[in-house]
Amino acid sequence: MTLQNTPSSERVHIGFFGCRNAGKSSLVNAVTSQDLAVVSNVPGTTTDPVQKAMELLPLGPVVIIDTPGFDDLGMLGEKRVQKTRQTLARTDIAVLVADGSRGLSASDLELISLFQEKKLPWLLAWNKADLTDTPERDFFLTQLPDNSVCSALPVSQEMQIAVSAHTGYHIFELKERLAHLQKELPEKKQLVRDLLQPGSVVVLVTPIDESAPKGRMILPQQMMIRDVLDGGCMAFVTRETELETTLQSLRCPPSLVITDSQAFGFVSKVLPPDIPLTSFSILMARYKGFLNTAVSGIRALDTLQDGDTVLIAEGCTNHRQCNDIGTVKIPRWLLASTEKNLTIRTCSGTEFPEDLSGISLVIHCGGCMLGEREVQSRMERAVSQHIPFTNYGILISKINGILDRALQPLV
Repeated sequence: MTLQNTPSSERVHIGFFGCRNAGKSSLVNAVTSQDLAVVSNVPGTTTDPVQKAMELLPLGPVVIIDTPGFDDLGMLGEKRVQKTRQTLARTDIAVLVADGSRGLSASDLELISLFQEKKLPWLLAWNKADLTDTPERDFFLTQLPDNSVCSALPVSQEMQIAVSAHTGYHIFELKERLAHLQKELPEKKQLVRDLLQPGSVVVLVTPIDESAPKGRMILPQQMMIRDVLDGGCMAFVTRETELETTLQSLRCPPSLVITDSQAFGFVSKVLPPDIPLTSFSILMARYKGFLNTAVSGIRALDTLQDGDTVLIAEGCTNHRQCNDIGTVKIPRWLLASTEKNLTIRTCSGTEFPEDLSGISLVIHCGGCMLGEREVQSRMERAVSQHIPFTNYGILISKINGILDRALQPLV
């Protein structure tokens, strides 16, 4: 997978935050060298997060995100601020853009507190440096308000830089600082190859039904094939209807069979019990760091009662098909397996609720279209509200009575 083709979920997300008219959009345009965001002197021009994929070495592939002003007002303003808060959940590195001619506001200080709370590496960019006569050596000290809130926050000189989106002053230096902000690059995680020996044969079962994208493979399938190959192993791809023929054509049994979770019932009956079996969704839960929580959360399935509400959440916003897994298949399987009169709620894309009160169980997709930080933010939101949190693969294997088998290859 080349840097240019790296999916958004595998990129480092750099969010630009701040008040209205601090110059966030102008600075984002300067950093990306494109007119990505609409720029205006009218406060509140940016109404929704805007993002751009680019390369920023040594970090590599990144996503730059421009956000609405955090001090927006009124009913619409509150919704824009909420969009900005949601963006924090998928941000890996934060840039606080402050107006260098005005100093920090209460909203800026609140953002700094949120960066600290979420343990985000962050940088304070004093924009509009061309509009102030303050010598740069004195700039940082004079612009920080002298109050107990600010003094309690670690805002060192190394965490600040004076820039001008208008003149281009220190734009290169800003990118350099961002690229080195993470002291250590995160170790590249492995999807499945760490579970395999070099030379192993892996069979990937990929049903081609009405929900399969025309002419291409879905992202988890692409990622899994590449990871198997990177491990020096051999990947055989087949539909579930050809699985038996595929197994017969192999000289030796495969070391692992990975299936789309929807085909768990069919595949588990075709596959001999001594051949390890798991699913793309379960491996994605492991890759995104919420497998243990998902396994623990599935216990709630056995205690659901009439009238309980189950939230089914997806990270992507694909067009719903007539037999869609999230809105049709899983609700049908849930109602049949529990024999309870459940209320089913669904959400997709970035619209994962902050308040989960009234929810008895969250069932999330594998999260392939979301970054690890965003998936874990959703998980932590549920856990902090004492709501069981599981995922598609864990649920479907449980319903088919093969949960232990599906988890065994990961032990």
